[in-house]
Amino acid sequence: MPDRRMLAFLGAAGVFALDRLTKWIVETRFTFFDTKPVIPGFFDIVRSQNRGVAFGILNDSASPWSTVFLIAAALAAVAAIATMLWRADRKMDARSVWGLALILGGAAGNVFDRIVWGRVTDFLLLYVRDWQWPTFNLADSAIVAGSALLIFDLLRSSRRSASHVS
Repeated sequence: MPDRRMLAFLGAAGVFALDRLTKWIVETRFTFFDTKPVIPGFFDIVRSQNRGVAFGILNDSASPWSTVFLIAAALAAVAAIATMLWRADRKMDARSVWGLALILGGAAGNVFDRIVWGRVTDFLLLYVRDWQWPTFNLADSAIVAGSALLIFDLLRSSRRSASHVS
């Protein structure tokens, strides 16, 4: 049986593959004018592109260096997360291992897009009336879910440590 690090890397590869598949489906079947309601009044599938980072920050930057900077920063993050995951020992909680795997797969999916096309395809839109969250994709969702697992594990570990000190 493979060790959990290998399973986590396979999970990250699965997130990457699923992210690429969903982006490919949207890129080949949707125009920038299409909207597919999934849950009317709350959730649609649309097609948008983001040359920046989260929430469209740097999306309108005219500097060619912004893409180079974003690629370099994302590659450094992917390398750091992969290293943390590779060095994970049996003492690391499963939530942390899977949190890192989700973040790694999501970050790799978005950095792949940025390297190949200079932008990231987003297509998930949540909204209520006039309020809407910026569009995002499966990679972004994996990064958020992985971060939540890490935070949950950190908070849980802090509470355990505090209860042992008292």
